Amino acid sequence: MESHTITDLAIGQAAEFTKTVTETDVAFFCAISGDFNPLHVDAEYAAQSRFGARVAHGPLTLALCAGVLGMRLPGLGTIAVTNHIEYRAPVYIGDTITSRVEVVALDQERNRATMGLTWRNQDGNLVAEGEAVVKPPRVAERGTARGA
Repeated sequence: MESHTITDLAIGQAAEFTKTVTETDVAFFCAISGDFNPLHVDAEYAAQSRFGARVAHGPLTLALCAGVLGMRLPGLGTIAVTNHIEYRAPVYIGDTITSRVEVVALDQERNRATMGLTWRNQDGNLVAEGEAVVKPPRVAERGTARGA
């Protein structure tokens, strides 16, 4: 875990996180969001859809960059301002997704960093892309996760 203030950040600086999307992830996301759409939970229904199988929730894909933003780049103390995501391809249960966060613009006066976001599956295919504006911490923090 680390953190970077606005003055520590540089255009092109990047960090990644890779995770395989599991059945449990989808079940938890259903419980948290209340979204039990059969595309996510009913294999027979999803098999008849244009996707051909169950897919993970779009916002679950978006959430895969939260750990990078909040724990690595900019890191501890980061506050989200906005985010935007465009979904390019479905994420299936069992897909391994790499979320990449890259600094694309800095506004030191307002203490805001614009981060380019991409998500790719295990085959390297782009499944989503977007952008987040965040407020990096004003002071670099070092620490450990609660319970760790």
